[in-house]
Amino acid sequence: MLKNLITAVLMTLVSTVLLGLVYPLAVTGIAQVVFPAQANGNLLVRDGVVIGSHLIGQPFSSPGYFRSRPSAAGASGYDAGASSGSNLGPTNKKLIDRVIADVSMLQAENPGVPVPIDLVTTSASGLDPHISPAAAEFQIPRVVRERGAGEKAVRRIVRELTRNRQFGLLGEPTVNVLEVNLELDRRLPPAAPGGVITPATP
Repeated sequence: MLKNLITAVLMTLVSTVLLGLVYPLAVTGIAQVVFPAQANGNLLVRDGVVIGSHLIGQPFSSPGYFRSRPSAAGASGYDAGASSGSNLGPTNKKLIDRVIADVSMLQAENPGVPVPIDLVTTSASGLDPHISPAAAEFQIPRVVRERGAGEKAVRRIVRELTRNRQFGLLGEPTVNVLEVNLELDRRLPPAAPGGVITPATP
């Protein structure tokens, strides 16, 4: 009995050290050496300041920027600590009213053009950093108008930063909203002062 107890205690200690300490440290060390950017969250840095991540969406309210998908993550959306969808069904009145209001607002800024579905629906995570090329296309007239920029220049930025399907087969083409907005600031600064992207809040 005593021998079995000692064996069980020793196995627990060895397993704890190996799987709870050695293994995580080894995997973390390898990741930091082989894939440092990915291991640290694919952060976007400008002038030495972290302003966001390639992987986590954030809101943009200024009309001179492309806007992200709506988010239901957390009380005010885009909360990385509360990643989730709304869990509202397609017949839920709250969801229907919110979508109708969003569609009306978007149609007012780009009359006569169908509103892409991803501009009025949230993703499952609430933190999707991408929009569809159609959603980017829909927003181009507003961005051009607000920035006083040439339409061709804005379209060129969107086209250059559109990612095609992985391996040409998987997923759908996407546009990373933060990357496009950063490139807009770099090539076509806003006409109004104070319109540049500020660091992401934790």
